[in-house]
Amino acid sequence: MDLLEHYHEHPPVNDHFTLRKTMIPPMGDVNLYGARGCGKTALVLDYLQQRDEHTLYIDLEDPNLILNTFDTLPLQEYIKEYEIAELILDHYEEGMLDEFPDVTRLIIVSRIPLHNERFMPLQLFPLDYEEFLAFEHAGSATAALNHFLKTGTLPAMAKHTRSTTLLMKQFFQQQFSPNEQSLILILARHNAQPMTVHQIYSFTKEHFRISKDFVYSTIKRFQEEGLLYFIDNAIKRSGKKMLLYDFAFVKYLTAHQPFGTQFDTMITLTLIKHGIRLKTLGVHGYLTDANELIIPAPFESEESIWVKSQNKFSLYKKHGIQKITIVTVANSYAFDIEKLHFEAIPFNEWSIAHAESDA
Repeated sequence: MDLLEHYHEHPPVNDHFTLRKTMIPPMGDVNLYGARGCGKTALVLDYLQQRDEHTLYIDLEDPNLILNTFDTLPLQEYIKEYEIAELILDHYEEGMLDEFPDVTRLIIVSRIPLHNERFMPLQLFPLDYEEFLAFEHAGSATAALNHFLKTGTLPAMAKHTRSTTLLMKQFFQQQFSPNEQSLILILARHNAQPMTVHQIYSFTKEHFRISKDFVYSTIKRFQEEGLLYFIDNAIKRSGKKMLLYDFAFVKYLTAHQPFGTQFDTMITLTLIKHGIRLKTLGVHGYLTDANELIIPAPFESEESIWVKSQNKFSLYKKHGIQKITIVTVANSYAFDIEKLHFEAIPFNEWSIAHAESDA
């Protein structure tokens, strides 16, 4: 059987799919992109089940394409002969094709956005907390949050109620090259710390034989992919706060992540996923474009926060802060200092409220 015919007649299917907030639009050329492990293929396979025989899906990581290179397949002839109106190319990387096939509708699935005006860019993030709850079978809010802390935001992990250690190991080994693995280990060790790329390279070369060019180019690629973030500091210009895209993955890779750091990362990633522009206010929290300060404080009491806020009040006024939200594990309270309102809200309520405000 011809390889294209095989792809056409035997499209892959999901074993199980949980609906995501992001959906592929029904019309136009689309570039679905996002970091490895965030669920792009699962999303596009669910979409594929709704299509008819005029849709062709090709996984460019299929091992059959090693011996039958994609650029030698008679794809355009096949599209014409079988009246293919919609072509989906999964695991596409820049430069794989000199030009795209002539087809009515084209969906390209990639890690890094194509920056091609032909395509509507559609970014898929790992799960936010509201999406995670759709995977969740726990009977209480506390159990659900504990499971979230344990498994993180990658859909493949969220499906499992038991240990995800072996799954994390497989993900790490399968999704990253040996040199990428070395770099990721350094990034995980320094996660949530102020870092420059030069510092990352300096730490990396202490442990691994990796070129400077590789470190710099890979850091840039990880940022484009949405696997790595650098958060600007509203107080200092150097040493942006560095974050990897999944706190549970970081915890698997290093023992140097206390709960406070994990909780801080959860909050930052929630803001990023919900499209909130932010900077760090030194070590005092996250300042949004709406002049709201978000303070991660998982277990601090109202009395403790009130005392600290009194001491920092001049800093808050200097940066024009209009509202302060304290994100906790379970505590709720509110108070005012002069005209500035402080409100503490548990993470599970705060994250869902943010999601609803974006809808």
